[in-house]
Amino acid sequence: MAGLIREVPAVGRAIDVLDLFLDGKGPRSVAEITAALGLPRSTTYELVQTLVARRCLRVVDGHAHQYDLGLHLFELGSAYGDSIELTEQGQQVAQEIVARSNETVHVATLDGAEVVYLVKAESPKTVRMVSAVGRRLPAHCTAVGKAMLAGLDDEDVVARYDDVQEWIRMTPNSVASLPDLLAELDRTRQRGLAVDDCESNVDVRCVAAAVRDASGEVVAGMSISAPAHRADERADELAGYVSEGALELSTRLGYRRSTR
Repeated sequence: MAGLIREVPAVGRAIDVLDLFLDGKGPRSVAEITAALGLPRSTTYELVQTLVARRCLRVVDGHAHQYDLGLHLFELGSAYGDSIELTEQGQQVAQEIVARSNETVHVATLDGAEVVYLVKAESPKTVRMVSAVGRRLPAHCTAVGKAMLAGLDDEDVVARYDDVQEWIRMTPNSVASLPDLLAELDRTRQRGLAVDDCESNVDVRCVAAAVRDASGEVVAGMSISAPAHRADERADELAGYVSEGALELSTRLGYRRSTR
């Protein structure tokens, strides 16, 4: 049946355990968890011990039989909050850049050797694009992907492509080998901008810049896409817009450029 979700009972019970702590009443024992959920004590004990091992629960200092929420939940919550902030702020900045440039703007993040599009702010002009929010594309075929890959060490880039047997080429212009990609990333670092010369769409050119967080790490990329003929005519202008947009989004995420 379409839309049917099959739940794993053990996972559901583990989440039920964690949900008990949403009441704000603090630590509790295995006996209290057992009574609240109506589970066998042995089952509850195994669930609690697994959650402790995974740092989702912790033993309360000085109270060996009392448990409270663990650090891993804070880490997950922080990561979720960061992703929401990136998407929300990215949408706002992308819309501002579209209003100034009249071209399509994307914000994407890097997952392995692929980009995942988080934001797409459409140009008021009709442009045929291969991108969509939530869609994945090979990072080496996109300007936004190359902007993020350029923020990594070559060793990290090589590791991401270690298992690639045959390189995906979205157009005849797509980068087709690891040596070519590394050379392109070196040029990207020198320019401070990445380009997609009709490499993901034969009719579209893109320019992109990296987005950094408060720690200075590259967490996303922003790109501007335009039909090839228009991109050629406005190359410097679009490069300026995307540089400004990426810096604005980085600033909103807490990044501060060094003044040294």
